[in-house]
Amino acid sequence: MTQFTLNGQPVEVENTPDEMLLLVIRDTLKLIGTKYGCGAAMCGACTVHVDGVAMFSCQMSVGDVEGAEVTTIEGLSEDGSHPVQQAWIEEQVPQCGYCQSGQIMRAAALLADNPTPSRAEIVDEMSANLCRCGTYNRIFKAVERAAQEV
Repeated sequence: MTQFTLNGQPVEVENTPDEMLLLVIRDTLKLIGTKYGCGAAMCGACTVHVDGVAMFSCQMSVGDVEGAEVTTIEGLSEDGSHPVQQAWIEEQVPQCGYCQSGQIMRAAALLADNPTPSRAEIVDEMSANLCRCGTYNRIFKAVERAAQEV
């Protein structure tokens, strides 16, 4: 059994400790906002926060988060009121939307660590996550907008 905190609530799962965290989140815990993209830490669709740090959940086992605080897109805010989520709406970032939960989680971690990032710092941090639709300029503008609200 593995115990950790998920979106502020203690959870205990019976999955084997080596099972992919992403699959435990989606299949066992039924939180489907975190997406399976590539499974190889190349796209960022699976980004979650582990103890406040943006991590690829496809590259972690559930055993890696024993005792940790894990936050998924569902835990960022109950009603979509987080400044990054609001900025995403205001800047009309999504097209297909598949990458957006990972993008938002990475941006939220960036702003928690650095509330006033430069454009270069935003571009550098967000480069870990891919957007097949190419909405990068809107993503960068949304992070800048959210930084004004944080």
